[in-house]
Amino acid sequence: MSDHSTSAALVRSTAVELAAGIAGGEYTAVEVAQAHLDRIAAVDGDVHAFLHVSGELALQQAAAVDAARAAGEPAASPLAGVPLALKDIVVQQGVPTTAGSKILEGWIPPYDATVTSRLRDAGVVILGKTNLDEFAMGSSTENSAYGPTRNPWDLTRIPGGSGGGSAAALAAFEAPLAIGTDTGGSIRQPASVTGTVGAKPTYGGVSRYGVIALASSLDQVGPCARTVMDTALLHDVISGHDPMDSTSIQFAYLNATKAVEAGRADGLQGVKIGIVKELSGEGYQAGVMESFTAAVATLQGLGAEIVEVSCPHFRYALAAYYLILPSECSSNLARFDAMRYGLRTLADVRDGHALVSAEDVMSATRGAGFGAEVKRRIMLGTYALSAGYYDAYYGSAQKVRTLIRQDFENAYAAADVLISPASPVTAFPLGEKVDDPMAMYLNDLATIPGSLAGIPAMSVPSGLAADTGLPVGLQIMGPTLGEAQMYRVAAAFEQAYIVANGSGVPALAPALEVSAR
Repeated sequence: MSDHSTSAALVRSTAVELAAGIAGGEYTAVEVAQAHLDRIAAVDGDVHAFLHVSGELALQQAAAVDAARAAGEPAASPLAGVPLALKDIVVQQGVPTTAGSKILEGWIPPYDATVTSRLRDAGVVILGKTNLDEFAMGSSTENSAYGPTRNPWDLTRIPGGSGGGSAAALAAFEAPLAIGTDTGGSIRQPASVTGTVGAKPTYGGVSRYGVIALASSLDQVGPCARTVMDTALLHDVISGHDPMDSTSIQFAYLNATKAVEAGRADGLQGVKIGIVKELSGEGYQAGVMESFTAAVATLQGLGAEIVEVSCPHFRYALAAYYLILPSECSSNLARFDAMRYGLRTLADVRDGHALVSAEDVMSATRGAGFGAEVKRRIMLGTYALSAGYYDAYYGSAQKVRTLIRQDFENAYAAADVLISPASPVTAFPLGEKVDDPMAMYLNDLATIPGSLAGIPAMSVPSGLAADTGLPVGLQIMGPTLGEAQMYRVAAAFEQAYIVANGSGVPALAPALEVSAR
């Protein structure tokens, strides 16, 4: 066995490298899985990326990959045997799924989400379930009922949200692949602040069946990794039509990996890239904008034509989003009624009287099971949907959403893809904004327009901010079903960045670096 198969080398390898090593017999899928489980055991006490680690199940899945290879069977997919961290809002049969909420503590799903079954069929080894803001409501993973996740670059800072657990697992080398969900930026913003890659597919491009719903017209499952190619490979595995999801769309096979190869080989000659005027300026950290300016110069150097586009209705995106999302969240979370599954509070006493009615049990359970941010959004949404206010609030927000879609259509008439910073700021200290909801909501300033329009968008690392020394992400947005253009630009940019700056391996917190050796 080569030196490369030591645990430290395995956990630092890309998914492409791991899959090649397994297929070539350099090491086994079980050895790869065990190396990552050991890494989780060593560092996750500091990071808290995982809510549940499925060690025994992961080793069984890895052993099945090894057995198939020994029998001469072809690999189930290009990612066969590669470990993955699954966001704990995607159900997995027999494995606890909480959505980061006390109200689902201890719930064991009796079925797999479509994404989970596609991962299993592809031979991907699921290591466990990652932490998130409760029901995916948040931008820092501080709203989890099970405690915050910490950013591996600086353990005193947030890893983004809601999918901070998945992003942190990648940055801490606890997994080479992860699954996230993106409602208003919950894949892209964590990727930006942890120096990883995260992609939100076109709405309906990946099945939502078996994904605990937050806002059904916005939620989208997507791939996360440390490289663009790894992200593309995972995207190819999970995408495609699903008859179990009524919002799933039928389209030709994506083949994101082919787009990545084209970007690496051909550069960006003939590609028009639009800079969105409204996604910069006030509210954007100076170091973030400096990094973005440098990224634009890199893209120009690759042959891209840079144009400025204006999307005037983006200024209303944040307000529209925070009416649409709470309204849909209010409806979706009504199912947590203490009657069918999850938490049920029976022992509470109110005004000296024991609870006896179903309404009392439901009220007490939802009061005890939901956190402050979830309650805030349910109340906002219920108000916006109430008689006499629907047209003024929810209805008006949907009209703004249509205008934002039209802005994108106009912009794509002038450019093949659009770019902006993925997050207006780098990772901020834990606790800094937790008591200021408006300040927290502003973290999604750059990502929300793409979510409202349902277009594909991703974040790729674009260096470190000079003022904080922390990661910055470049957001690349494609037109509807324009993942190929998006991945081509991302791959060309990543390759140019690596040539100029090195591998981009995260500068982990000292405690994590020591334990990685």
